[in-house]
Amino acid sequence: MALRNIAIIAHVDHGKTTLVDELLKQSGVYRDNERVEERALDSGDIEKERGITILAKATSVTWQDTRINIVDTPGHADFGGEVERILNMVDGAIVLVDAAEGPMPQTKFVVGKALKVGLRPIVAVNKIDRPDARADEVINEVFDLFAALDADDEQLDFPILYGSGRDGWMAAEPDKPADASLAPLFDLVLDHVPEPSVGDGPFRMIGTILEANPFLGRIITGRIHSGAVKPNQTIKVMDGAGTTLESGRVSKILAFRGLERQPIEEGRAGDIVAIAGLSKGTVADTFCDPSVTEPLEAQPIDPPTVTMSFIVNDSPLAGTEGDKVTSRVIRDRLMKEAEGNVALKIEDSEQKDAFHVSGRGELQLAVLIETMRREGFELAVSRPRVVMQTGEDGATLEPIEEVVIDVDEEHSGAVVQKMSERKGEMIELKPSGGDRVRLVFHAPTRGLIGYQSELLTDTKGTAIMNRLFHEYAPYKGSIAGRNNGVLIANEPGEAVAYALFNLEDRGPMVIDPGVKVYQGMIVGIHTRDNDLEVNVLKGKKLTNVRAAGKDDAVKLTPPVRMTLERALSWIQDDELVEVTPKSIRLRKLYLDPHERKRFEKTRASA
Repeated sequence: MALRNIAIIAHVDHGKTTLVDELLKQSGVYRDNERVEERALDSGDIEKERGITILAKATSVTWQDTRINIVDTPGHADFGGEVERILNMVDGAIVLVDAAEGPMPQTKFVVGKALKVGLRPIVAVNKIDRPDARADEVINEVFDLFAALDADDEQLDFPILYGSGRDGWMAAEPDKPADASLAPLFDLVLDHVPEPSVGDGPFRMIGTILEANPFLGRIITGRIHSGAVKPNQTIKVMDGAGTTLESGRVSKILAFRGLERQPIEEGRAGDIVAIAGLSKGTVADTFCDPSVTEPLEAQPIDPPTVTMSFIVNDSPLAGTEGDKVTSRVIRDRLMKEAEGNVALKIEDSEQKDAFHVSGRGELQLAVLIETMRREGFELAVSRPRVVMQTGEDGATLEPIEEVVIDVDEEHSGAVVQKMSERKGEMIELKPSGGDRVRLVFHAPTRGLIGYQSELLTDTKGTAIMNRLFHEYAPYKGSIAGRNNGVLIANEPGEAVAYALFNLEDRGPMVIDPGVKVYQGMIVGIHTRDNDLEVNVLKGKKLTNVRAAGKDDAVKLTPPVRMTLERALSWIQDDELVEVTPKSIRLRKLYLDPHERKRFEKTRASA
């Protein structure tokens, strides 16, 4: 059977996974009476809740006696480590672009990688039925983007389709035809995407996606570069330097057939398969016949830009809500995560009970923390810090990001002011239709930590911000941090509504009445810039005197709800977020007030 391997590339929320749903339906993967989940490839709980693709996944459909392997890639740059590897497996790419928003930073990120490895893209303008669609302008923007990314003449001569992934149609013209379907897209894939290029010689394959299976052990997915592989065949694993890591037998070969993975008797060159049976081979390693001496070249991965400390939870409430609390189980879990996620870097710290975890951005690390808390882990995490580098001349370099903000025109002044305070440099300002403007900045990563919630407040929730790593550049100087201090509980117990009511003029609370608190836990946001210790346990003094209005029930202002991402970006360097399966608490690094004072003195003298 003929083969085609393609990736679907798009920005977050431009409709990749929804389009794959329709491709699966129209190619006959499902039975007529089969119950089908929406966004079938977003299989993780967090992916379903947030509506974003986090892990790259493969599927396949059959069209006119040709098997088309489709890889759904994440649209968010924080998960870009997935994308860089995936592009080694495919020979073509469908670049999906929103008909109103046009190409966005993450589109640019992935397309740049795809053009670099020589893929010839197909451009599909999605959501053409939007009332604010501007298809012609979007096509021009895509062409300009390709030209800016040094595309060659063949890549610039890209075919274009228009349509709606949700409604299941694509066509050569923007108007919906009478016999609307995705057939034009399938046909274009067969005509435009070349058959897989196959190397000579025995079996060789680069590991691309790693997962753990309770029955089969480690399963590694990749495209077979040359030769063929059968169950029980002996193969070896080599790292990038050519060192043999292990030898073993292939216990099972699985191929993608629709959403299912089915065992096959032979995997041939060009096909995307998953193999089981080896215990050490991982992503970017070469799986090959024992006679092979040279490993295949793997795509380099961009370095991490943000790091956080994962610390064993030592608060007075430690161990009351989670069952995985020791440094050993936390370390094992982090090492297991780093095996399959090449964009993560795990290092032991000087302290025995803490680990430095580095990744592409706050979202990637927040998703890891959220996954761990759902698995029953309890831990404390520090504020994200940027990963600095040293230049050739000894100067300190910091990561700079390209920030694109779409906002209503009336709020653009506030955005420009806040970004300049955070050392952002405006590169471009242009109208984006409907009284909105698109602002493009180059800003240091550390200045953007915590800006998302502030941006939404400043623009009444109307702004959309997208970020993308741009380069390492000389250090931009100090950036002002949070303006408010915090309210800190001064003794352990349960928060009382009467005490919280009397503290409201000091600032908004972040806890509800009845919540367990401990000394050093953050219970509110101070209206001033200093920290203040408060008593949230103080009840109302009871007397036998009754007066009009004396026993009115207190009416509390609802507390500020701290989500995990908001808490991580809001805390300061001397604060931690305590994460358990049931709670997210804020606390000081040093719970004892005397230790806090000593720490402040040391920091001031330094």
